Amino acid sequence: MRHVVTESDTATTVGSGDVPVLATPRLIAWMEAATMEAAAPFVGAGRTTVGTAVRIRHLCASRVGELVEVTAQSPSTADGRRLTFPVQAVDGSGNLIATGEIDRAVVDRERFLAAVPAPAAGR
Repeated sequence: MRHVVTESDTATTVGSGDVPVLATPRLIAWMEAATMEAAAPFVGAGRTTVGTAVRIRHLCASRVGELVEVTAQSPSTADGRRLTFPVQAVDGSGNLIATGEIDRAVVDRERFLAAVPAPAAGR
């Protein structure tokens, strides 16, 4: 997945810092989207995956306008229900800007949504 860093992707805008560079939370969201694509072969009808853990090292900053390519490899662990994806991000020059792993759990979509509590009144 390729992304160009925009003002809306910066730490300043997201609220995770006060510098106008790619925000770590945005980078993680991009990485999670890549794991969703990589999980597709492991998910049958009526099922989906949900994120359960993120272990990311954001190694260097990316400026607005910079290209960032995010990849998720095939799961390093796949026990039927739990999937662990090695992930990385590189900039347009090929420099590694982030690396790590993201865990996802395979769930029944309807059962999962039925178990999510309704919001409390006043929230």
